[in-house]
Amino acid sequence: MMENPGVLDMLVIGAGPIGLNCGIRCAAAGLSHVILDRGVLVNSIGNYPLNMTFFSTSDRLEIGDVPFVSHLPKPTRSEALEYYRRVAMHWRLNLRLYEEVLAVEPEAGGFRTVTAKGTWRSRTVVIATGFYDIPNPMRVSGESLPKVHHYYREAHPYFGQRILVVGGANSAVDVALETWRKGAEVTMVVREPAIRESVKYWVRPDIENRIRSGEIRAYFESEVTDIRETEVELLTPQGIITLGNDFVLAMTGYLPDFAFLQRCGIRLRDDAMRTPEHDPGTMETNVPGLYLAGVICGGLQTNKWFIENSREHADRIVRHLCATRI
Repeated sequence: MMENPGVLDMLVIGAGPIGLNCGIRCAAAGLSHVILDRGVLVNSIGNYPLNMTFFSTSDRLEIGDVPFVSHLPKPTRSEALEYYRRVAMHWRLNLRLYEEVLAVEPEAGGFRTVTAKGTWRSRTVVIATGFYDIPNPMRVSGESLPKVHHYYREAHPYFGQRILVVGGANSAVDVALETWRKGAEVTMVVREPAIRESVKYWVRPDIENRIRSGEIRAYFESEVTDIRETEVELLTPQGIITLGNDFVLAMTGYLPDFAFLQRCGIRLRDDAMRTPEHDPGTMETNVPGLYLAGVICGGLQTNKWFIENSREHADRIVRHLCATRI
């Protein structure tokens, strides 16, 4: 394994918007940095549906004082990818993509970070890994079949197919409507008694009308109990039913990598959200010099932090770094 020479001021794990902003704040403060990611630049956005439109307006997604201009007030996935590429080039960020982090080990004066490609040394480490890499499993028989997808890209592959969409939140509703409009036979299975109140206000009436008319079939207070090659089994208030099925799109959410946090020595609070211990004023964890930024700070509460309200995490971290370690 190659040893990377020198000790950096900051090593950032995760090249999403918040990880990039940590690198930007370092660069602006004259500090050295590297940003590592096991995937592509803004990997989570890269995995979004191809035709996705953000909830937020473009100005709320800006980082590094680089204007984000989109054709409409709410930008698309492709516009966001173009924007963050431009940000990375503008700030000449020290990026190392497709480099998975294997271990973060405290040592005298900082940390030794081992990756699949080498070893880095830094005075501080920031974990900004988000939560989009680990699907929340249904834990049912047949979930590992190729017909089961936890990520959705586009509707075309499902034309003429019998689709089961699992979930009742924004992602599930978007998938159900888009695949139905592109010619799929769509059924939803939702654990709650109704589509969630948190679903986008301009979309909720659409899905409710499609369900009411019978164009999209929905089973509420129900769950998947078994998945087979050509059918699925559901537990409903009326009992067990079996449906013919070609694909299952499990829009059941995603989980932070708690195991990685714990390997780094970060304690998880004994609460329902498994919140990682950190000081909200500085973002430093219980491990001195090891920080969190972005959605990872919320543990299982993955709807607490977004790009627009966690951009400032980078400022808090760099301020603390400058005040205590420079």
